[in-house]
Amino acid sequence: MAGKVLSLLPPLLLAAAGLAGLLLLCVPTRDVREPPALKYGIVLDAGSSHTSMFIYKWPADKENDTGIVGQHSSCEVHGGGISSYADNPSRAGQSLVECLDQALQEVPRERHVGTPLYLGATAGMRLLKLTSPEASANVLAAVTQTLTQYPFDFRGAHILSGQDEGVFGWVTANYLLENFIKYGWVGQWFQPRKGTLGAMDLGGASTQITFEMAGPAEDPTNEVQLRLYGQHYRVYTHSFLCYGRDQVLLRLLAGALQTYGFHPCWPRGYSSQVLLQDVYESPCTAAQWPQTFTGSTRVNLSGTSDPALCRGLILELFNFSSCHFSQCSFNGIFQPPVAGNFIAFSAFFYTVDFLRTVMGLPVETLQQLEVAVVTICNQTWSELQARVPGEQARLPDYCAVATFVQQLLSQGYGFQEHAFRGVTFQKKAGDTTVGWALGYMLNLTNLIPAEPPGMRKGTDFSAWVALVLLCAAILLAAAVLLLRRVRAAKLSSTI
Repeated sequence: MAGKVLSLLPPLLLAAAGLAGLLLLCVPTRDVREPPALKYGIVLDAGSSHTSMFIYKWPADKENDTGIVGQHSSCEVHGGGISSYADNPSRAGQSLVECLDQALQEVPRERHVGTPLYLGATAGMRLLKLTSPEASANVLAAVTQTLTQYPFDFRGAHILSGQDEGVFGWVTANYLLENFIKYGWVGQWFQPRKGTLGAMDLGGASTQITFEMAGPAEDPTNEVQLRLYGQHYRVYTHSFLCYGRDQVLLRLLAGALQTYGFHPCWPRGYSSQVLLQDVYESPCTAAQWPQTFTGSTRVNLSGTSDPALCRGLILELFNFSSCHFSQCSFNGIFQPPVAGNFIAFSAFFYTVDFLRTVMGLPVETLQQLEVAVVTICNQTWSELQARVPGEQARLPDYCAVATFVQQLLSQGYGFQEHAFRGVTFQKKAGDTTVGWALGYMLNLTNLIPAEPPGMRKGTDFSAWVALVLLCAAILLAAAVLLLRRVRAAKLSSTI
């Protein structure tokens, strides 16, 4: 009996091996060849408060595909933004060296020459250009001199407009989340039906809001039309200069000095000696300069932990009284009603993340955000230090920034409770930082075509269907054959 069973094992094993082979033939597999060579791109995001370097990479043979370009690495430049070196431009260029040296190590040597390198400066340099065009030009010349010393394909150092900053941030977010186009398993690109996300960016000197509109904007200056992957997008965007985190803090400081003589947004028990020149040298505060003081005057200012007075001080930054359109956000700027889901990044994310993770407060609704703001603004300096020991630099300002974010979203941009539930606060999408830098590079390197890409595979859809059906038929026949052999083996063993 045992001998009969053993004699049947070879044909059974052969049949099983044949079925496994058919499975391997019919199941689509990934290309097992060596991975394709990668291309790289480098963008320096020269913000008002600091500069960040991002290195991106993508397969060299798929430049016009989507969902492919991703972040390889990043580097934070030590020191302030390049605009802070207006009095010593050479230091602006020197500040970039450490991160550029890192790029030399991380981008393969054979790819150095073909790697595009960009520097985009934002609101800090826009402000400097307003006050001193010569100083602005000198800073850009200094960073250009440094960047051209490296073997990369340097393609310029430019100051982005606020509109560009907003639109490129919107492109980055929707590109990373595959809202423009998606790759299907049968080898075809298709248009997702979920629509696009709005994007909100809070930098050091400006804030941007960008989202898709159903119809034309009443003010053409707030409208941008894009054609990406064969689809037309009508986008609303506006950048508010002087409404970034750092400039808002300066404006609040100027307001506190003039109105109260103390700072209602600072925590009680905290005080600081303020040099008036530091407060009023910005174009955002220059009009508030008190005539009775010189720039070298120092004033001692103490915090009082007063949420109501802090909110009042912040509301003075917004003008809701004049609007020449059917509706406005603030300061007479046209804005249609916010619609759809939004992603809020940069200082929006860091502020809300502090409320959630450090303070342990929920911020899922506007009401919860308001409660969280009042809670942090009631904290004393000793209570805050106990929660975050060692973090001194930004800690006194979280009440002011959180209050500003809450008022900007609810009163400024007009998010009602239902709309606010569609806002997510994120730093990254996957492994890639959300911001304007990736969208900027995608645009300048033409990695997003105006027309949709074709099939990646050589076989069309009907051929794929026929192949799948053929494989299914072969697998079914093989399974029947194997089953019959098993039954025959059992019958033989019983006899």
